[in-house]
Amino acid sequence: MTETTPPLKTIQRAFEIMDVLKEQKEVGVADLARQLDVPKSTVHDYLRTLRTMGYVINEDGTYRLGFQLLELGGQVKYRNRLFHVAKPELERLVENTGELVSVNVEERGQFVILHTEFGSDSLRLGIYPGLKTPIHTHAGGKVILAFLDEERIESIIDQHGLTARTEQTITDREALDAELAAIREEGYGIDRNEQVVGMGTVAAPVRIGEEVLGSIGVVCPSDRLRDEGYRQELADEVQKSANIISVNYQYAP
Repeated sequence: MTETTPPLKTIQRAFEIMDVLKEQKEVGVADLARQLDVPKSTVHDYLRTLRTMGYVINEDGTYRLGFQLLELGGQVKYRNRLFHVAKPELERLVENTGELVSVNVEERGQFVILHTEFGSDSLRLGIYPGLKTPIHTHAGGKVILAFLDEERIESIIDQHGLTARTEQTITDREALDAELAAIREEGYGIDRNEQVVGMGTVAAPVRIGEEVLGSIGVVCPSDRLRDEGYRQELADEVQKSANIISVNYQYAP
């Protein structure tokens, strides 16, 4: 099978059902059939199979995702070397800043949160490991994008575009290129209100030579980043953590 081979329809449909359940938390058979434009009997057959395998739970006629998926996601994270190397630095960042911090990666052209730690002053925005967002919409993604090769950058933008999440999201290619160049020069990135209104991010890439493994980000209320001294303090902290993680990733047992 090649990348251009059409996906198996049965498997694709099963994941479409789980995607709906991911977005709506719980839903009935009739509503699910309507949303997917398939017969109720077909939806019921899929749900019965997914329920047997533990991926879907039936509660009084409505369905939700099961914790079997949590086990899968947890295994993906705990098998990842970047997570284990980064975790002590995230804990240090939380202690020093009191803010929400995360280690992040790029997969299939999207920004993915690998792990988060919460501090005493953290925003509570429903951010969680596995959350995916467009990579160009905040500093944590742009510092990864900046250090990918040009061919990969072009491929990601061609595939996903430059959609807006807020009025502050960069959607112009020239403006994005200018910001990526500034990130390469400074070694970190800052944004305010680009992903979520009221949220700001300061982030630095984790790199080994020319390879970018991911990013470390500090998330805080965007108004706090009006303070130039605080912005620089967070920038220094995330760069320090990114450098430590890079060294430990290469040499720690």
